[in-house]
Amino acid sequence: MSTPETARADFDAHCDIIEQAYEFFLAYASQGLSSDQNSATGRQVREYLTRCDAALNQLGTASAALVERVGFDPELYRGFLDVIARDARDASAAMRVVLAQPAISSQLVDNLNASIHLRALLTDLFLIDEALKVKR
Repeated sequence: MSTPETARADFDAHCDIIEQAYEFFLAYASQGLSSDQNSATGRQVREYLTRCDAALNQLGTASAALVERVGFDPELYRGFLDVIARDARDASAAMRVVLAQPAISSQLVDNLNASIHLRALLTDLFLIDEALKVKR
């Protein structure tokens, strides 16, 4: 069983990966690239997508563990923890569609950035982070 500190570090690590990827995606989208082929930035976009997808797939568990470890009643947060897990799964599905493409254009990444699934997840993370700050 993890401590509140290790649960927080695990949650924060997943959030950091997702937020860094989103920031990279914003920069990539602005470059007007038709493909990720033959450029360092193009290779990076697949790396960021892969890391972000892995973090998304662990986020639901990390969120639930953090809520429990900091001493909140998990039943009071169950509904919102389900929302986080669902939004993470939905954002992951969008990431996998982008990763499946033979060429990842800036426009494709711009559409991913605009996806309600990714935006909802980021908002979820901001909300739970603020709620958990009260407990610190």
